[in-house]
Amino acid sequence: MSKTSFDHLEAASTLAVVVSSHEPLLFLSADQVIIAASASFCRAFEIDPVTLPGRHLSAVGNGEWAMPNLASLLKATAAGSAHIEAYEIDLIRQDRKIRNLVVNACTLDDGDKDRIRMLLAVTDVTDMRAEARIKDDLVREKAILLQEVQHRVANSLQIIASVLMQSARKVLSEEVRGHLHNAHHRVMSIAAVQKQLSTSLGGEVGIRTYLTQLCDSLGASMIADPDRLSISVIADDSAVKAEVSVSLGLIVTELVINALKHAFPDQATGRIEVGYLAKGSNWTLSVTDNGIGMQAGSSAPKAGLGTGIVEALTKNLKCELQMSEANPGTAVTISHRGSADHQEGIRSVA
Repeated sequence: MSKTSFDHLEAASTLAVVVSSHEPLLFLSADQVIIAASASFCRAFEIDPVTLPGRHLSAVGNGEWAMPNLASLLKATAAGSAHIEAYEIDLIRQDRKIRNLVVNACTLDDGDKDRIRMLLAVTDVTDMRAEARIKDDLVREKAILLQEVQHRVANSLQIIASVLMQSARKVLSEEVRGHLHNAHHRVMSIAAVQKQLSTSLGGEVGIRTYLTQLCDSLGASMIADPDRLSISVIADDSAVKAEVSVSLGLIVTELVINALKHAFPDQATGRIEVGYLAKGSNWTLSVTDNGIGMQAGSSAPKAGLGTGIVEALTKNLKCELQMSEANPGTAVTISHRGSADHQEGIRSVA
């Protein structure tokens, strides 16, 4: 077989492949005249296949393919200075729905070395884009609803806290008043936790910012004289999942409340330091004060609701709780060591 015959056979084979393709394809000359079109292209865009060969791309249909930007890119592709990849266009036809298309084009060697040929592939992504928009709308709607729920929760907690304070002012019993004040502090602390979680993105919470804002809220609600008592946070750049941060926040809340209530009965000044450090799946949370230290015997405060909350949360996190003298003051440390169950909940950010 001569080279000329072989080239003609190769060109005929290319035409056959294009016409029979299941994808919408156009076989174009360098000047964008249609040499062949796939049957799927004709079906997709409701065009009579007999009318296509020999027509300029801009004349296809009722002229809806006359797109200056696409024509310019095809011209550059034919000249070898461009390669169209995932170029998005809108096909606008009278009295029909706009269709979102993605086109790819490249030059094609079909055996005829003297003439440039291009293959234009068209993918209809209209339905895909519509589904994506629906999903985006649902995500936005969910975010709005979640924000509304969080707003209502915050308002409800504020109302409860206000009612507790009003009740505390009315009762005559010092013991009952104390319980109501404790309940008020806990509600305000939970409100602070809820506020920080409502601003977290991606289901993760940055520990340093989270604990700092939480302790600021605790200080604002419980410390009458900031010059006398202060709360500081020293933490690394770790981030934890929201559900883990809830437990950590509640533990810190109870330990800080406990220190504020018992550590500084007669001291002119006092300091509470909250610390957090993680390395891989190992992490340590600590609350340390420079108060009167651990009391023994009859002077020791009785274990109350706060102690039970801390112990339960510590157990749930599969951690070890330890209390020790800080000289001066008391240190409470919650440690976690290498559990695969908890490792997924905490990550370290380099």
